[in-house]
Amino acid sequence: MMSKPALLLCSLLVLGGVTAPAFARVNVDLDIGVAPPPPRVEVVPDPRPGYVWAPGYWNWEGGQHVWVDGSWMADRPGYHWVPDRWEVRGNMHHYTHGHWER
Repeated sequence: MMSKPALLLCSLLVLGGVTAPAFARVNVDLDIGVAPPPPRVEVVPDPRPGYVWAPGYWNWEGGQHVWVDGSWMADRPGYHWVPDRWEVRGNMHHYTHGHWER
């Protein structure tokens, strides 16, 4: 039979493994000297109750721009979605990840 402290420790380890992915996403802004291509034209599907459309964007991956299609995300009441975006800063192109804001 397992002691109470050992049981508590095992429970915390198991629960920690379940909840860790919620905190695993890291957003790193990026500055590069290569401009992204023009945004692609997307056909936005009909609205879905309880969801918000996150438009597609150019991601920087493996030394090149790669298109990421838009997608539906579960709505977060009290927040609005700020899409992923590129902007020129001096002679660099700055990428900011999409995120929720109050």
